[in-house]
Order: sequence, then structure tokens, then C-alpha cells
Amino acid sequence: MTLGKYIKVFDIGLQNTFVYRWNFLMRSVFGLVPLAGTVLIWRSIFHERQADVAGYDYRSMVWYFLLTVLVDNLITPTEDEWQIAADIREGQMSAFLVKPMNYLGYRLSLYASYRLLYTVVTLLPIAALIWYFRGFVVLPSGGLTWLLSAVSLTMAGLIQFFIAYSLAMLAFWILEISTIVFILYSFEYFLSGHTFPLDIMPGWLQGALRILPFSYEMFFPISVFLEKVKGEQLWSGLAIQTCWLLITWLAAFTMFRRGVRHYQAVGG
Repeated sequence: MTLGKYIKVFDIGLQNTFVYRWNFLMRSVFGLVPLAGTVLIWRSIFHERQADVAGYDYRSMVWYFLLTVLVDNLITPTEDEWQIAADIREGQMSAFLVKPMNYLGYRLSLYASYRLLYTVVTLLPIAALIWYFRGFVVLPSGGLTWLLSAVSLTMAGLIQFFIAYSLAMLAFWILEISTIVFILYSFEYFLSGHTFPLDIMPGWLQGALRILPFSYEMFFPISVFLEKVKGEQLWSGLAIQTCWLLITWLAAFTMFRRGVRHYQAVGG
């Protein structure tokens, strides 16, 4: 019965998204447009250098960015923090506090439904892109890599969600959280591997990034899939990613409990 509640929430999330299906479709599809600019920029860079960049040639770099687009659509939360903050600010949270439902589980169910639809909607254009660049595609050589990539990708999605959820919890204390969200996401976008592969950065900086959560939100799962991390580096990376998953979950859980104590309903 408990699981059934969250399955129903998942279904409601799908239905709500379909209400705005055209806006959703346009946003999903045109989110792929920046990839074209990225490909052109790196083509110019490799044309000028006539050499590899930190072990990447033009083909492997394009394949990396194709994977970032795919991973981004699979796991990155979309407006979850704004919706959660609105629940708090507008008093809608009161309804959840008197219901036999865990709010974190509720939002996690909606996050899963949104990501499923984003994936389905963008699957065709992404598949078309991969087919167009099919000569650049290099798939993992072993079944274990596929399995570990799926595990790492799942943890990356949960880390992103728990960070977004924790940021939204600040609305219990702060009326407007947009500035804080913008600042953190600016660092996240730059240091997670969206802009460029992190292993082209200086060695000392790569070492620092290995202990921060950002690289485990995008770059590390892709590196596992590309088989760029192996042996001890692979297993230590998965261990650190697991630690960050637990830390972000604990932060989300703790901030909600403390926020509820501070909560004063203003609407709802």
C-alpha cells in the first residue's frame, strides 16, 4: 500500500507533464541545440592545434559531448527546486505534513516521472544525432562496464536530486532562493563536466575535484562508460560517489526536519 502511493504520484507526474506537452516537447528538443555550437567550437580547436587534447581527438570529444546530452536528459532535475520552494513559500507544504506520505518520497516519485518523459521525448533526436556521428561512437567492451555505468548513473541522478532538494529546503528560512541556486549551479555546471571533460584540466585541480561531488554528477559516470577509469581508480571513484550519495541524502533529510520546525504556513 505504501509503495502504491508513490506509484500513483509517479502517474500523476506523467499526467501533469502531458498537460503542457507542447511546451515540454519544445523545451526538450531545443535543449539539444547548444550541442551544435559545442561541436563547431571543438572542431575549430582541433583544426588549429592539429593534435590531441589530453588524450582526446575530435571524434572522442564529440562522442563525450553526445553522452553529456544523453546523461543530462536522463538524470538532471528540471525545476524541482523551484516547485519545492513554491510548496514551502505558498503554504502548500501544510497539506503534506498532515498526510501519511513522506515528502521526500513524493518529490522523488515526481522527479522519476519527469525524467522518464524527458528521456522518451528526446530519445529520437538524440538517436538521430548518434546515428549522424555513428563513426565517432565507441561502446564499452565488457558487460561489467555497462552495469557499473548504470549504477554510477543512478547514483549521479540521486545526488543531483538531493542537492536540488536541499537547496529548495532553504525556502524554510529564506524567502527567495534564486541567487543561491544560481551561484551553486554555476559551479556545478562548470565543474561537473558539462562544459568540457574534467581530465583536460591540470592534474592538481583534477585531484581536488575527485573529492568534491560535482564530478560525480556527470563526468564520472561518462568516464566509467568510456572506460577511462579502471582498476583502483574506478572502485575508489564509485566509493566516493556512494559517500556523496549518502551525504546529500542525509543533508536533504536533515534540512527538511529542521525546516519543518521553523515552518509557518502563509497560504495553502
